[in-house]
Amino acid sequence: MEFYTSGDIKLAFSNTNPEKQEPIIIWAHGWGQDHRAFLPVMESLKPLGNHYMLDLPGFGQSSQPPEDWDVQSYADFVAEWLKSQNFPPVIWIGHSFGCRVGLRIAAKYPDKIQKLILIAGAGLKRKRPLHKKIYFYCRIKLFKLLRKFVPEGDFKDKLMAKFGSADYKNAGSIRKVFVRTVNEDLTELAQTVKCPTTLIYGTNDTETPPEFGERYSRLIESSKLFLLDGQDHYSVLSEGRHQVIKIIADAIKDGNT
Repeated sequence: MEFYTSGDIKLAFSNTNPEKQEPIIIWAHGWGQDHRAFLPVMESLKPLGNHYMLDLPGFGQSSQPPEDWDVQSYADFVAEWLKSQNFPPVIWIGHSFGCRVGLRIAAKYPDKIQKLILIAGAGLKRKRPLHKKIYFYCRIKLFKLLRKFVPEGDFKDKLMAKFGSADYKNAGSIRKVFVRTVNEDLTELAQTVKCPTTLIYGTNDTETPPEFGERYSRLIESSKLFLLDGQDHYSVLSEGRHQVIKIIADAIKDGNT
């Protein structure tokens, strides 16, 4: 791994196939993962570009971000790294959280992104029926109330286990960053993205449901949506990777040959 440092933050990245100058392809993993989540997919696409695989701050070998960071902070930091490398516009491939970062870079720094390829992209609010909205609203309010009055210890740990998601419970020192991340809505921002965008979703994905892809395809003017039958949030990168590899290869080659 190589490292880029700005201020107190260290970004770890690996560069594969450096003898191929262009296109530059950036891989940005999902929350709770690191660059290794993309390795099986990237290896099959290695001849098609010069690949840079990131460990986003807070994950892998990168340092922890400050607790006041939000997704825009990630986007600004990575955009600073892109500028430091003097890259031409890059192809950004993201999974889940990595899609949030890519969308924000494409919106704020459009000269840095040539194409977006978003796999199980997060960043939209779920459309739930009224009774579900009431249920989750009350659940969150109860959790916040209990957390305020429950002292540290085993009971508080049990409270976290009951109410918190796995990502929330595992977020540790960047839990506040996680909360800011999941509470954002990229609906308006997505409408400002102008670069060609490929959207890939699994039909069985319950974390970023295919309905997200359908909405993003309407919000992003130059986009194509692919729904992979039977795949979920993580299997798209394992069991479904051969379909994903074909879609990504076609997107990379489109306009680059």
